[in-house]
Amino acid sequence: MLWVIQAIGLTSASRKKIPPVVDNVSFEARSGRVTALLGASGAGKTTSLRLMLGLQQGRGITYFGGRPLHRIAQPSREIGVVLGDVPGHPARTVRGHLRMLCAAVGVPVRRADEVLDVVGLAGLRDVRLGTLSRGMDRRLGLACAFLADPPALVLDAPADGLSVRESRWLHGMLRAHAAQGGAVLFTTRDPKQAAQAADQVVTLDRGRLVADQEVTEFARTRLRPRVAVRSPHAARLAAMLTKEARSARRSVEVVREDGNRLSVYGSTCADVGETAFRHGILVHRLADETGDMGVRPDVGVQAPPTIDTPTRNGNPQAPDATSQAPDTTPQAPSAGARTSEPGPPYGEDDAEHRTEAAPREAEAALHQAKAALHRAEAAPHQAEAATPRPGAAAHRSRLAVHHRGPTADPPGPTADPPEPTPDLPYPSANRPAPFARRAAPAAPHGSAPAAPHPAAPKPPGHSLPLPPPITVRTGRSPARPLRYELRRAAGIGTGYLTAVTVLITSALLALVLARIGHTPQPRLLAAWPRELPLPPAALGAGLLGALAFGDEFRHPALAADRGTVPRRLGLLGAKLLVAAVTALLLAVLTVGCDLELLHLVYGPEVAGVPADWTSAAVSWAGLVVGCSWAGVLAAGVFRSTSAGLAAVIAVPVLVVPLVHRFLEGAHVRSAAGLPLRLRELPLLRWVSGGEEHLAAAGRVIAQPVGGALLLSLATLLCAYLVTTLRSRAG
Repeated sequence: MLWVIQAIGLTSASRKKIPPVVDNVSFEARSGRVTALLGASGAGKTTSLRLMLGLQQGRGITYFGGRPLHRIAQPSREIGVVLGDVPGHPARTVRGHLRMLCAAVGVPVRRADEVLDVVGLAGLRDVRLGTLSRGMDRRLGLACAFLADPPALVLDAPADGLSVRESRWLHGMLRAHAAQGGAVLFTTRDPKQAAQAADQVVTLDRGRLVADQEVTEFARTRLRPRVAVRSPHAARLAAMLTKEARSARRSVEVVREDGNRLSVYGSTCADVGETAFRHGILVHRLADETGDMGVRPDVGVQAPPTIDTPTRNGNPQAPDATSQAPDTTPQAPSAGARTSEPGPPYGEDDAEHRTEAAPREAEAALHQAKAALHRAEAAPHQAEAATPRPGAAAHRSRLAVHHRGPTADPPGPTADPPEPTPDLPYPSANRPAPFARRAAPAAPHGSAPAAPHPAAPKPPGHSLPLPPPITVRTGRSPARPLRYELRRAAGIGTGYLTAVTVLITSALLALVLARIGHTPQPRLLAAWPRELPLPPAALGAGLLGALAFGDEFRHPALAADRGTVPRRLGLLGAKLLVAAVTALLLAVLTVGCDLELLHLVYGPEVAGVPADWTSAAVSWAGLVVGCSWAGVLAAGVFRSTSAGLAAVIAVPVLVVPLVHRFLEGAHVRSAAGLPLRLRELPLLRWVSGGEEHLAAAGRVIAQPVGGALLLSLATLLCAYLVTTLRSRAG
């Protein structure tokens, strides 16, 4: 199965008058090949990946295997993503992190040990994530991406900060994945690394696509050694170098850059310096360089919009500074030297570039004459051209590598590109080809190309349709949410440390309260002084509940970004269930430890069980579980552990006084009589034992803390549901 990543019209959101970081970028990464997204720092590589993965707002559409990302049920099983360091809890072990992710992606737990062997981390399975080096962390990132054996890999600067050995191993793993039929897309700012590791190189410059080349062509045209020269008399030096090279019949090419800069190909620093010395030309800089992406600073020449430039408000979008730089990448030098002036800006000779690039790529969007010329010049690729890939024509026409060969004729008039359909809709998941057009029948091999047909005049106000907006959506819930939550909670020592702290604090407070005396027995067993808003067990349960969602946002293991952490109802139910069980265990252990300690120190007369222990137990369990649920919901709404714990403390400190003020007077007496009215219900006479339990629950609700806690839980649950529905609607 051919698995292709297709990015069409990626455009980041612009603010005020600041141009977008990424502007109308279209390319594809095919299965069985490694594609490198190349560009200098700030060229838009990371932003392009974030737009493709739906992590940043903007415009455009990306198809993974013919489907948009939001139409894929489990994206983690289809796309392996590595965006920097592994976002795992530093106290979690390598094996524990992978076992937790196995439950998230829905694969057996033994898969964790298998991928550890594949990436060479079997001996580090019990090492904490916070102690891993950069190279080991990158191996763990690949292991996380390989868990579900996805057909596509998307990596952002995977080799940054790695040693040569680690980089070679990493690129070998990517090559092996591509050899098995996978599609690999990674970003880099090193052109040599792209030439060594990739099969296809897509070059970005200041947010614009400037080249989409095979690696052989990229290495031939963009990695040539050169001599960089800066001189206030650059024009005179260029003329002298050209004259001497022509006289000596040496293959030297001098390219005039912007300002006082020259790039000399086919010569050495010694020869250039000697020429400058003989003619008395001052030189400020003379150094050997290797050509990189072939882009240049802006020289103030505005390029016309290309065929697929989006329009807004009926007017063509003005190109930003990135599209105004002329291409100065030279072709192979001729036998005699020549001086090349700066080439035309990108887009001026766009038709010529498309004509030259057509023998290399399938051009389904060009008119019939150019399609016939393409098939006549590239007969070996007729089979590929006969089946155009969806969306390929839109970005293949953006190839901007300007070849100025030594025998190249000046560009003649070329036909305008075919007029696009103004009302062409963007596709749904069933039709992933917004710009694909029907290709003309292939001309017989060897036939002369037909003359280009002039394009029809465009009607006034004609504009191409804007790419669809990209909306940031929350991630999918884990495939096995309960299993995931259990492994998440048990995989770090924070829960155990919190439980031990709560038990020790409760035991000490119980001893102090027993020593002072005058404390009711339920408060004594709960270690709840009147001076504290909540007992230690309730605070500990609230903290553990807040950590359930707080850690998800602080260390987003389920999502590639903090803003896309899933907050679906399935995950919420699993977290509430685990938090309730943890809180009940903590409550039982607290009361049990306090009873044993009081019996050991003060004897059985102090460690007695109250007579109405049923209602007291229900009240105690409801308080602890309610605090844990409040922490879970508040941390999910406010995306912070501290906010979740603050919401728990706010119940007795802020909500209870408000409830007192609202219910003061006759309403308080009516609320206090709720247990008596519950006994009068006919249902209690039918259910055996229901009277005691329901009356206990009524007393819990009638208490100020219980009522305030229920009110807080209802409010937080409604807020959580609203945020969940808004994320789904977006």
